[in-house]
Amino acid sequence: MSITAERKAALIKEYATKEGDTGSPEVQVAILTERITNLTEHFKDHKKDNHSRRGLLTLVSTRRSLLDYLKRVDESRYTTLIGRLGIRR
Repeated sequence: MSITAERKAALIKEYATKEGDTGSPEVQVAILTERITNLTEHFKDHKKDNHSRRGLLTLVSTRRSLLDYLKRVDESRYTTLIGRLGIRR
């Protein structure tokens, strides 16, 4: 259910705003989106896994907060990011 170290490194490299960037909202949202996608696939087979569902809701809430922050600070970065990730909003 979690993402591999290689996949996480690839996401960091793809969404980083500068060299060595791991904490920008873009990188954090991209990693959270990958984890949310993996959990969504997990729930297609395991419908009654309510413990993991609670974690999914936490991830979605965290991602929402980061996206709200990014929209408040720089709306052009926000629209670019949701376009690249394919998040509907």
